[in-house]
Amino acid sequence: MKNTVTLNDRTFKVMIPAEEIDRAVSAVAEQINRDYADKQTPLFLGVLNGSFMFMSDLMKKIDFNCELSFVKLASYEGTCSTGEVSCLIGLNNEIRGRHVIVVEDIVDTGRSIAHMLEELKKHNAASVEVCTLFFKPASYSQPYPIRYRAMEIGNEFIVGYGLDYDQLGRNLKDVYVVTE
Repeated sequence: MKNTVTLNDRTFKVMIPAEEIDRAVSAVAEQINRDYADKQTPLFLGVLNGSFMFMSDLMKKIDFNCELSFVKLASYEGTCSTGEVSCLIGLNNEIRGRHVIVVEDIVDTGRSIAHMLEELKKHNAASVEVCTLFFKPASYSQPYPIRYRAMEIGNEFIVGYGLDYDQLGRNLKDVYVVTE
């Protein structure tokens, strides 16, 4: 593990080591396994690009039959949210009457999740829940509950384990925070 990394013009230091992330992913997977073991083929819907590492590790720990798919939303530029959410790649699965678990890398303000949940409501799913690796409770401003939270963090800007800074750092196995 590198203690610091430089991405473009910013330096980041380790905040959460890979081992701690793995423990958190295992814990949230256990909770989902208990809650969905008796449901018929739930659909895990990963939000690209950031959720790909979390989704991969989470799926390895799910013990029941399920399907996976991905959508792509955009709301960030650099280290700041643009405030606008745009759907880039749409939903291709039939979800009417199905249990859907939206898998996110990070939920901060909740604008992306709110947009996603509003879109999914139109498809008449049996249920829709959110599973996020990182949740920022101090930033969250939406009325939708986030049921599955692997880890809660403050308002730091982080990279690694799927999260990026201008498309860099997604491949890092640890999570890093920007240094001031």
